[in-house]
Amino acid sequence: MMFDLNRPEWVFLPAMLAGLMVLASHVPLGRQVLLRGIVFLDLAIAQLAAVGALLVQQAFPHAASGWVTAGGLLVALLGAAFLHAMERHAPERQEALIGVVFISVASFTLILISHDPHGAEQLQTLLGGQILWTQLEDLWPLGLVAILVAVLQRFGPNAFQRYFYALFAIAITAAVQVVGVYLVFAGLIIPALATLSQTRAAQLQAWGLGALGVLTGLIFSARWDWPAGAAMVLAMVGWSALYWALPIKAPLDQAKTPVER
Repeated sequence: MMFDLNRPEWVFLPAMLAGLMVLASHVPLGRQVLLRGIVFLDLAIAQLAAVGALLVQQAFPHAASGWVTAGGLLVALLGAAFLHAMERHAPERQEALIGVVFISVASFTLILISHDPHGAEQLQTLLGGQILWTQLEDLWPLGLVAILVAVLQRFGPNAFQRYFYALFAIAITAAVQVVGVYLVFAGLIIPALATLSQTRAAQLQAWGLGALGVLTGLIFSARWDWPAGAAMVLAMVGWSALYWALPIKAPLDQAKTPVER
């Protein structure tokens, strides 16, 4: 046997891999979110995926995890289709509509859990995630999504742009049940925002900043018994702020590829 996950040196391995796999799909998607000017799309889609999963859990308490994920994906895809349609028909109202969707679904979530004795615990899991409880067998959906995003971005940039909303919904659904809404938002926006003014190396730099946040957050969580998701978010903010303060950035107008322009 090569390693035992019960040994102290391996106990955080699944959580670390989950965080890195989420970044692999979220960094390129996050850059697109910023360039499209729809920063809060991830919060809205993450909330939709979470409420879809919650609906399945409440309707069928003993449902298998696959059905819970399927419920989250269905609701996320429906929401993504609606927001994509609004982008075409009412682009000037798109960001406001995304905000309305988010706050409506968040309010509906509060109503769903208001009479549940475990509601507070469910809400904490929804927002902060349960990344420390990740098992190796939970990682394959994150890996498949990361591969899908990478292949489309590299070999099918037109498809990446055309099916962005559906791809986004799939990536968010796969991630939100593992890492929670907060870390989903952080992984999408913070590294991409810090490196937005960079050239072709921006995506690799963004992934590096996110990876530093994941690893440092896990260290902080282990050392001071902090919630792992929250620690990763703050670590990501800290590393990105430090990077942004360094005088090594290119002008913004040199950063965009032909596809992004």
